[in-house]
Amino acid sequence: MKFRGHETFAIRKGWLNKGIKNIELNSGVFLGDAGNPMDVLGIGANMVKALRYWMIATKIAEEPHSGKRKQSLTDIGTTIYRNDPYFEEMGSLALVHYGLASNEGDATSWYIFFNEFDYIEFSEDDFQSHVKKYVRMSGNSLPSERSISDDFKCIINTYYSKPNSNNNPEDNIESPLVELGLIEYLYSKNNIRLYKKVMIKEELLPDLIALAIILNNADGKKELKISSLLRGKKSIGRIFNLDMVRIINILYRLEKLGYVKVVRTAGLDIVEILTDMKYIDCIQLYYDNLNQ
Repeated sequence: MKFRGHETFAIRKGWLNKGIKNIELNSGVFLGDAGNPMDVLGIGANMVKALRYWMIATKIAEEPHSGKRKQSLTDIGTTIYRNDPYFEEMGSLALVHYGLASNEGDATSWYIFFNEFDYIEFSEDDFQSHVKKYVRMSGNSLPSERSISDDFKCIINTYYSKPNSNNNPEDNIESPLVELGLIEYLYSKNNIRLYKKVMIKEELLPDLIALAIILNNADGKKELKISSLLRGKKSIGRIFNLDMVRIINILYRLEKLGYVKVVRTAGLDIVEILTDMKYIDCIQLYYDNLNQ
C-alpha cells in the first residue's frame, strides 16, 4: 500500500507527455542520467518526484524495487507513446484512469475510492473513515490522517476542475482526467464540502477500450457474469461509476461488433467472450481504427 506519493501535486496537463517522451529517450531521466531532471523536464524538484510517481501509479511506466531504479515504458505506455503521445484521445485518458484506479499497490487511495468506497455522495470524513477501515481489515499499518487527507484532495483535483480556475496556459494546473467527468461538487454545509461520483458519459468511453478492460478482468475466461462487470473489483462498472443500464448498452454494442454474446435468458445473465484478442490487442486496434 502506498499513500501520498504525489507530493500533493495532481497530474497536470502535459506532464504525462513529458514523462513518456523522456523515459523513452533515457530510462534514467528521473535519476539524472540525462542531466538535471528539473532542467530536462522543465518542472520543479517536488514536481519531478510527483511525475515519477504518476508514471508508475498510472501503469504507463515501471521501475524495479531495488538496484538502480530506472524507468521503462509498459506495453500500455509504449502503445500510447506510438499512437497518442500527447494524450489527446479519450481512450488514452480512460486507460490512464483505469491504470490508476486499479493500482492498489501504488495508488491505494484511488483503488479504494473506485473499488471499495460505495458512497455516491461523500465528504472527506466519509473517505477518511473508509480508508482506515479498509487498511485495518487488510492488516496493514494505518497511514496518517494528513496522508489520507492529501490523497483525498488530490483525487478531487484529479477529476474535478474548480470554476474560475487559473486558465493561463503558462500555468495550467488542471488534470487531463477532469475530462472524464467522474466527480462533481455538490455543496458545502457547516464547512463540510460534499461531492458526488458521476457516471462517465458513454461517448467518453470508447467501446474497444471497454472491451479491453472486460478482457483484462476475464483473465482468459470465456464467460463472465454481467453482475461482475458492475460490482467486481477493477471492473468497468466500478472504475467508471457505471450502472447496469450503461453496461448493458456497452455490451450490446460490442455484441453487434461480434466481440461478445450477451445471454439473458433461462435465468442467465452472462457475457460470452467471442474474440481471441488480448487486452493490449484491443487497445492497439482502437488506435489503428483512429489512424485509418
